[in-house]
Amino acid sequence: MNRFFITEYLNNFISEARTINMKDNFSHDSGNYAKYRPKYPEELFRFLKSELRSHEHAWDCGTGNGQVAAELAKFIARVDATDISQNQIQKALKKGNIHYSLQPAEKTSFPDHSFNLIVVAQAIHWFKFDEFYSEVKRCLKADGLFAVLGYGLFRSDAETNKIMQHFYNDIIGEYWDKERSYLDENYQTIPFPFTEQDTPEFIQEYNWSIDHLLGYLRTWSAVEHYRKKHHKDPVAIIEPQLRKTFGKSGKIEFPILFRLGKIE
Repeated sequence: MNRFFITEYLNNFISEARTINMKDNFSHDSGNYAKYRPKYPEELFRFLKSELRSHEHAWDCGTGNGQVAAELAKFIARVDATDISQNQIQKALKKGNIHYSLQPAEKTSFPDHSFNLIVVAQAIHWFKFDEFYSEVKRCLKADGLFAVLGYGLFRSDAETNKIMQHFYNDIIGEYWDKERSYLDENYQTIPFPFTEQDTPEFIQEYNWSIDHLLGYLRTWSAVEHYRKKHHKDPVAIIEPQLRKTFGKSGKIEFPILFRLGKIE
């Protein structure tokens, strides 16, 4: 593709993004996003594999660092992974059967009825629901599955949990985008115009170092919003307390948010 067509494509994409009014809170720190963000349990992907009638084609929408796309690529022949962040896609995990593209969730270039599986992980709260769901229904095959994944505030020991609740609600609480409330409500309040399927409960557990925990906190969008306004790092406010309660390392649990549906 020559320079003219690349420039034309990016200009068209930017115009489309402005029309849809997309938010991109993560391009600024895409490297740390890939390094520190939690993953999803292997058991969850085994469950998805078992529920699918065909494993030909999947779409990972809002792919970010490509972690979900890479898991899907283990049992799906072709994975298309999209995002609005060029920085994220440039740093995303690479595999031969993953095809990345810069596209908004609400309007893609995919043909009708392309996918056996569409997944959106930790991103659906940023989308315009009506437009995105229309795109899902257009692109999903008749017997395909649509999966929404996410995770909310982690759990640790009692003292660390107390510090984190104070940080989350009182220090950076006003700096969360309003869409964050959907995660706080475990994705149970998002519109979901699909025939919902029963799903198991999953928890992702880690033993993280304190430095990994602090690195993860610094990837939060509200932390970045706070930093931009006050020109200082809010994580530094609680770092001495966390180093005391959490120690050099500690247990972290992320309850996984998971909704699965079929076209009505």
